[in-house]
Amino acid sequence: MKTFIFSIFIFTCLQAGAQQHVISLQESKQAALAYSYALKNGELKISSAKAEVVAAKSDYLPSVSATGVGLLGFKDFVSAMPPLLEKGINNFYLFGVTGTESLYAGGKIKTGNQLATLQLQVSQIRKKQSADSVVLLTEQKYWNLVNIQEQQKTILINEALLNAVLKMQKDMLASGLIARNDLLKVKVQLSQLLVNKSKLQNGRHVAQLDFSMYTGVPFDSLMVMQDTLNKKSLPVLPALQPDTNLSGNANYQLLSKRIESEKLQTRLANGDNLPSLAVGLSASQTGSINSGIGSSFAPASFVTLSIPISNGLWGRGKQKIKQRRINEQIARNDFSDGQNQLKVGIVRYWYDMQDQLTQISYAKDNLEQATENLKVNQDNYKAGLATISEVLDAQTAYQQASSTVVTAFADFYVRSAVYNYVTAKTESQPRIAGSF
Repeated sequence: MKTFIFSIFIFTCLQAGAQQHVISLQESKQAALAYSYALKNGELKISSAKAEVVAAKSDYLPSVSATGVGLLGFKDFVSAMPPLLEKGINNFYLFGVTGTESLYAGGKIKTGNQLATLQLQVSQIRKKQSADSVVLLTEQKYWNLVNIQEQQKTILINEALLNAVLKMQKDMLASGLIARNDLLKVKVQLSQLLVNKSKLQNGRHVAQLDFSMYTGVPFDSLMVMQDTLNKKSLPVLPALQPDTNLSGNANYQLLSKRIESEKLQTRLANGDNLPSLAVGLSASQTGSINSGIGSSFAPASFVTLSIPISNGLWGRGKQKIKQRRINEQIARNDFSDGQNQLKVGIVRYWYDMQDQLTQISYAKDNLEQATENLKVNQDNYKAGLATISEVLDAQTAYQQASSTVVTAFADFYVRSAVYNYVTAKTESQPRIAGSF
């Protein structure tokens, strides 16, 4: 019986293998990473954060501004006063340049630079997080297609089995050995299988379109996922025990960066309550055109010292610092809670994989029993010891058992992908079984 089923499978696969567009899991992930708009936006956000870093560094440099003023009156501003002023003055101009260098600004310049650098790091982490998410979704869509492909193989095997039974029934009916009702039962079951076959094919086309639109791989109805499910052996866990090391987890890193950000924003707010000191130099040129008076150049240097008093002692600034301290504590609480939730999630996903291995083992045993049951009922039917209904029931049980095994294997690889995602191991794949 097993040899017969295997022969049918090889024949149907050879027929379906012509002109197929085979895609591997690695090719799928590479295509999705190159196509993802989320990653493209992530790169743009990194570029924006880098520009902010450069902008923050410019705060260390002097601030220079230039001013120009020109006035032209319809009448003289100043009337002529010979012999001191031969002509009246109806125009005036002023050009000035001022440069200011901050010597101390309450630490706000340094803190602003640290915040800009931190935002760049956050943008880079978010891009990595997006990339991991793209890989995860791609794997899930890939294994869904593998599952559908394997289900189609199961349908083809059972279609061939029912066609063989139908041929035998026709021969027996022609010889007068069975009633026509027995033949109709086989035809009804075959018709139902063909309906399921059509639904599965349509579902595959939808899944292929979804896969293509997500990964950027051109849609092709003959597209085939390279991996198959070796139902003869069990897959293995990617780890002997849950890996709760969170150092590479993007969510953990973002929670940690949030604490740093809250501390820096508190320092920034506190800078408003501290003195600021700056020095500067200005130079101006004033004069009038064709008025008989010359221009004058006036250089000057200055020092500014600002000491906020009420703001930090009893004003709004003091309350703002209190709010900032509260936000720091909230971030620390969220970090502790998030860290615990992440570890629980990792352990849960690891046990999900372990449970799935158990389901695979039970499903394989059930398939073996269903295969033997089908063989016994076919032999008994040929010997006149079983009815055609018993054969069809055995065939239905065999088909369901085959489908359950395929789904169990595909679900394991999906769960493995999720585990790799939460443990920041999206590039390390579980051992992939070879061809059936």
